[in-house]
Amino acid sequence: MGLNPALLLLGVFSLARPTKGESSAPTPITCYTRGLDIRSETARVLCPANCPLWQYNVIGNVVYASLSSVCGAAVHRGVITSSGGPVMMQKLAGQESYSGIYANGIQSQGLGRWTSSFSVARANSKALEAAARPVSTARPSTGKRPKKPLEKKSGNQDCKADIAFLIDGSYNIGQRRFNLQKNFVGKLAVMLGVGSEGPHVGVVQASEHPKIEFYLKNFTTAKDALFAVKEIGFRGGNSNTGKALKHTAQRFFSIENGVRKGIPKIIVVFIDGWPSDDIEEAGIVAREFGINVFIVSIAKPAPEELGMVQDVSFVDKAVCRNNGFFSYNIPTWFGTTKYVKPLVQKLCAHEQMLCSKTCYNSVNIAFLIDGSSSVGDSNFRLMLEFIGNVAKAFEITDIGSKIAAVQFTYDQRTEFSFTDYNTKEKVLAALRGVRYMSGGTATGEAITYATRNVFGPVKNGPNKNFLVVLTDGQSYDDVRGPAAAAQKAGITVFSIGIAWAPLDDLKDMASEPKGTHTFFSREFTGLEQIVPDVIRAICRDFLDSNQ
Repeated sequence: MGLNPALLLLGVFSLARPTKGESSAPTPITCYTRGLDIRSETARVLCPANCPLWQYNVIGNVVYASLSSVCGAAVHRGVITSSGGPVMMQKLAGQESYSGIYANGIQSQGLGRWTSSFSVARANSKALEAAARPVSTARPSTGKRPKKPLEKKSGNQDCKADIAFLIDGSYNIGQRRFNLQKNFVGKLAVMLGVGSEGPHVGVVQASEHPKIEFYLKNFTTAKDALFAVKEIGFRGGNSNTGKALKHTAQRFFSIENGVRKGIPKIIVVFIDGWPSDDIEEAGIVAREFGINVFIVSIAKPAPEELGMVQDVSFVDKAVCRNNGFFSYNIPTWFGTTKYVKPLVQKLCAHEQMLCSKTCYNSVNIAFLIDGSSSVGDSNFRLMLEFIGNVAKAFEITDIGSKIAAVQFTYDQRTEFSFTDYNTKEKVLAALRGVRYMSGGTATGEAITYATRNVFGPVKNGPNKNFLVVLTDGQSYDDVRGPAAAAQKAGITVFSIGIAWAPLDDLKDMASEPKGTHTFFSREFTGLEQIVPDVIRAICRDFLDSNQ
């Protein structure tokens, strides 16, 4: 078990400086003590010998971000070697840009901005203040401020997911492997492409008691998420993974904490060995909340350890679906880089996130709107209002539910297709802009048109397809054949008749069972009352199709 550097340093550097004539021995620090762990503006510290490179986190060159390891920065700067020794550290203001440079066996990292910095010098140097000034190897200034590269903050827009990484912070994993686990999670955040329009991530630490380290809303760039992960401290205790998984499912995914509607919710659970409590119940709770649980197991229990495992099939019982997709094994914490990309590809495969698929975020609904002369403009507006009220119930996004509308008389006009609008607000605005055509009634041709032109482009997509036909009268053509062809193409047809619409036509169009897919209202004003019934019927069909 490693010691927390913040605890080691608590109060050590808050002492007053020695008075003139006094001398003080350098204060020992650890390999991974950071600049921000030291309180004094100037400190004389003693770095240990033979620190492993993985314990060094160095950001910058000459001037180092306070997140950096002091000893790592000293080796990078050439102040000491890997054999350790005394170092003088001087705190500095935050910088706008830190460069990543390879020096003395260490590759430091770059960073756009951080709140505080420090410099390092030899402990016997009298030129500490001079050493603290950045040494520039750039060309002399021309008076123009160099342009900063624009950081892409939108993120990977092809990967839509809200992800909680549930990391193991128990004594079972220990400090060293805990740091390796954090490095792995940091690499995942970078490769995922965290951003405002891409994936969002948060972290929960499982130990004796679960702790939410940060939420989805806290960091919207990969770089910020990476450094937030590196800041997480080791907690220790038992690996109560089940307790932490249940806590995450119930507390983490809320609108207040940054969860987005229509985006798959994912918990990636890291298990080093086996959980010390029951995980099956927690997995059930997560599924009830529509959360996709991934189990990433590292170093499976050895045969002689299996007797200590409460439930050897805990992975199968905790994952979202026991189909092999939601479980992922890594043989060891050492050399995990090659496992990052395959896991990222899984987390970005939103069409396979079965547990977050609901009728509200996984359907395509096209409305066929009767624009014949018998309807009239005011009643036509009531039909558009009905469609808007149905659409409001669904989570319309580029990877969620989609709405389309076709108006028909003898001709057909696509008012908007499934790919035109990817937000609820835009769909509702488009409906308000639809203009009444007026003409005859050819419902059968309209169904054929919608099957080919509206559903054709999405027929192989992950969403379930629904067609809702609204009409107030007799069709001049056959509706049975076109409706049968639509249903054969995987489209569930609902028919909604108003006023003079014949019941035989409505039943001929509707999917089986006819009684639950046919609706009728004697007045256009009555459409409002059947909105909840239509929504429930769509959700019922969606659930039945997934059984």
